[in-house]
Amino acid sequence: MNYYDKKSKITYALGLTVVIEALKRRIKEARKLYLSPSLKEGEGKREVLSLARSANIPVIQNNTKIFSLSEKEACYAILECEKREEDLSLLKSHILLVEPSNQGNVGTIMRAMASFSIHDLAIIIPAADVHSPKTIRSSMGAYFSLRISLFQDFSSYAKQFPNHHYYPFMLDADTSLSSLSFIKPSTLIFGNEARGLPSSYHDIGTSVRIEMEKEVDSLNLDNAASIALYHLYTKS
Repeated sequence: MNYYDKKSKITYALGLTVVIEALKRRIKEARKLYLSPSLKEGEGKREVLSLARSANIPVIQNNTKIFSLSEKEACYAILECEKREEDLSLLKSHILLVEPSNQGNVGTIMRAMASFSIHDLAIIIPAADVHSPKTIRSSMGAYFSLRISLFQDFSSYAKQFPNHHYYPFMLDADTSLSSLSFIKPSTLIFGNEARGLPSSYHDIGTSVRIEMEKEVDSLNLDNAASIALYHLYTKS
């Protein structure tokens, strides 16, 4: 039995819904499908089996594998698949996360990106493991619809995408989100959950703040990114 290894080229999609998304969007990276004998007959089981068999993916029924990898006993399906990174689009807008530390936040942002038709995610390391089963599960399978690329620092990213318009989100920015019309291709930049972005990002592009009441000092990273993505989707 193999547990997830961050250094390995293999990761796992956990749960029937996430597995189906993976098979629909990235079937070439799928290697093995594990189904629990406890998975009841139904449309979901028929669909996942049909997708796997159409691509000649081995199907294994093994309770030990299912429950040893999953944090929740309700997980009845696991897909073993290759991790994936690929070049981001030069023409499409991006989300850039600077040293995010929480896998759940990264996964939730992935889901929001797919919801608002942004499919390019840049990550500046060190960062939470973007390929971990927890991240993939938090994304509800949106991981498999994105182009993802890791960078050592912002300058490395900027060299590849000099024609993007940069929008760092900062609490003390002069420009409010409600007054802004993004120029595409845009890069929406968000900092670490605890530290935010360094002050040096004020000198990069147009820094932006999300207006809010003073009862709280800041929004969660995934909430802020979701609000910004909605604005990009509807008002640019």
